[in-house]
Amino acid sequence: MENTYQTDITVIGAGPAGLFSVFEAGMLGYNCTIIDSLPEIGGQLSALYPEKPIYDIPGHPNILAKDLAINLEKQIQPFKPNILLGEPAKSVIKKDDLFITTCGQNEIISKCLIVAGGGGMFTPRKPPIANITDFEEKSVFYAVKNKQQFTNKTIVIAGGGDSAVDWAVDLAQIAKHIHIIHRRPEFRAAEGTVQKMNTLVKEGKITLHTPCQLGAIHGENGEISKIDIANLKKEITTVDADFLLCFFGIAPTLGPIADWGIDIEKKKINVDPASMKTNVEGILAIGDMAHYAGKIELILTGFAEGAIAARTAQSIIEPDKKFRVKYSTSLGVPS
Repeated sequence: MENTYQTDITVIGAGPAGLFSVFEAGMLGYNCTIIDSLPEIGGQLSALYPEKPIYDIPGHPNILAKDLAINLEKQIQPFKPNILLGEPAKSVIKKDDLFITTCGQNEIISKCLIVAGGGGMFTPRKPPIANITDFEEKSVFYAVKNKQQFTNKTIVIAGGGDSAVDWAVDLAQIAKHIHIIHRRPEFRAAEGTVQKMNTLVKEGKITLHTPCQLGAIHGENGEISKIDIANLKKEITTVDADFLLCFFGIAPTLGPIADWGIDIEKKKINVDPASMKTNVEGILAIGDMAHYAGKIELILTGFAEGAIAARTAQSIIEPDKKFRVKYSTSLGVPS
């Protein structure tokens, strides 16, 4: 292995629950190494809806998803965790009372694992267009990470759910024009947002193409110039376009986690909510991936689970040490 890391806790998943568990572990005096298959921290906050506001984070009437990810990263910096991005955790081997986790060319040796994988490893569902990869990350995107790049541009949005309609309404305020392609005449988005979209259609800012599907993409050097739109009769309409945004959802997969002997049911890890323990001693699970009776899948639930998991990790790392709640108001954090 290229690098070997000795750490107290390995956290698999750099989404909000995983990041906050690092903070809670740090407050108890433990060092963490974080692994994530994505190239940046934040999980779905960064990968799927970075420009979207979140309204149910305590103390924040609203906060952009990307800003929440940034704040969570700042919060853990005093504890100097190792952060390994862009590679999934491939294998986990338990040897005596230690876990050996491989990630790319890295080996992480720890006393405890916290699995905070959210929905698992996920990739966007892509339309079956042969040359679409030629335009990805240049003029074809599956998430909006910087909406200002669409200012005064003509955008084609494919999809009929909340993400497609939400972004159509949002980007219509800055775009030159927006075309929406959906295979059905009805949209599967919030009624109020659909009404806003229909108003923008009447104002000439959005053109609907329903029921239709994406056809060919035309352009060169990764830059789109035109897009073909096919109706049910396979008649083609060609529109000028600068960008294509595809919102067909994501295809989650558990990835290597499925092979670690953990009790998994319907892509969820069964845990004891009092400790966040799985059936494998030393492996805990938190966040959207963890399941127990009455579970509410919210970010704030994941935060609480992160605190519980950190306390459980202490009982694994130092079983004879008595746990005491440490309040940040009196203890502070390392400067």
